[in-house]
Amino acid sequence: MKGFGHFLAFITVAIWGSTFVFTKMLLLNGLSPAQIFTLRFLIAYLLLLAFELITKRESFQLFSQSWRDELTMFLLGISGGSLYFLTENAAMLYTTTTNTSLIVCSCPLFAMLLVALVYHKSERFTSIQVIGSMLACLGMAVVVVNGRFVLHLSPLGDMLAFGACLCWAVYSLLMKYVTERYSTFFITRKVFFYGLITILPYYLLYPGFPSFEVLFSSQVLWNLLFLSVVASMICFLTWSWVIHQLGAVVATNWVYFNPITTILFAWWLLHEQITPWFLLGTIMILAGMYLSEKHHSTK
Repeated sequence: MKGFGHFLAFITVAIWGSTFVFTKMLLLNGLSPAQIFTLRFLIAYLLLLAFELITKRESFQLFSQSWRDELTMFLLGISGGSLYFLTENAAMLYTTTTNTSLIVCSCPLFAMLLVALVYHKSERFTSIQVIGSMLACLGMAVVVVNGRFVLHLSPLGDMLAFGACLCWAVYSLLMKYVTERYSTFFITRKVFFYGLITILPYYLLYPGFPSFEVLFSSQVLWNLLFLSVVASMICFLTWSWVIHQLGAVVATNWVYFNPITTILFAWWLLHEQITPWFLLGTIMILAGMYLSEKHHSTK
């Protein structure tokens, strides 16, 4: 089952790595990052809600078992939804894409630290696991920099990127708790719901929404459906299941693969060149994940 969990984690991260193409198309058609996020989550939420109402009418669950669990779902919607997407997108307005990628994709290290602090009695990480995760993180940096390292310090942009990184680490930590108590469908539906609720204040500051003519144009509609159905609904479902099967730390290590899949899609669709730095970084990521998972599985 763990082998299938790793395969599903790879597929999920690969799909998330491809979303830059579809998001870019929507941005070129006049949609803002917040509007894209809202439409993605709204469509995914409605589809998931309809599916559960039809297939699980008798066992359908609207609220969590306790107010504390419901608060946890609320925090999941913020950390994995509205606040994460807003901080990540806003970061790229003030700093470079390279800086943003380096900071955001380092979230597995922060996830490991948070899990070690909160679950210090049940989760003990040895030096081999730490070294493996750091090697994978370094490999990710090599892939992102791609041999063209230019340091651009931007305190505001880098702090926003760090905020996004911390959001995803918190999301992974909270998922470790809820996946042991609730179904994947219930958790994912709650993440979408509270992600939508917590994005609403943004529109008080920046009102406005695309016209129906724009939304139903073929270019916008098909890209939006892919982001909503595949990259949001299906991938959030699979990611919840992967965290339940592999654990928060091992699953989150797959985030290191995000820039690899992004570059592969850029090579395939945009004909960008793959460099030796990319190959070196990929080997480092694979080696780091192998060390971390091999030791984890033998504990």
